[in-house]
Amino acid sequence: MKQIPIPDLDLALAASTFAALGSEQRLAVLRTLVRAGPEGLRIGELGARAGVTGSTLTHHMKILSQAGLVRQEKQGRSILCAAVAYDELRTLADFLLRECCADSNCPHEDHDYG
Repeated sequence: MKQIPIPDLDLALAASTFAALGSEQRLAVLRTLVRAGPEGLRIGELGARAGVTGSTLTHHMKILSQAGLVRQEKQGRSILCAAVAYDELRTLADFLLRECCADSNCPHEDHDYG
């Protein structure tokens, strides 16, 4: 069985980011922000679209922000929220798939995961 070692730092970073995404509500918030694009959404609109409001939304935004996946910016009396880590999200998906079929005796030619 062929095993390719994954550097601890990569594994630790991936685990940390996956932990930040380890909630249905946080995933809903992040997906809503990704759908909104780089312009982002005001916090009230984000809550309404994601179905998460108040202190719960504040809590989830703090975790996503600490993970570097989103940003919050005060604009006047409003808070603008946006997803900022598109490349990091792509890298996270690649992390899961980069060794696809490495231990398989039957290569899959119908997909290319880099």
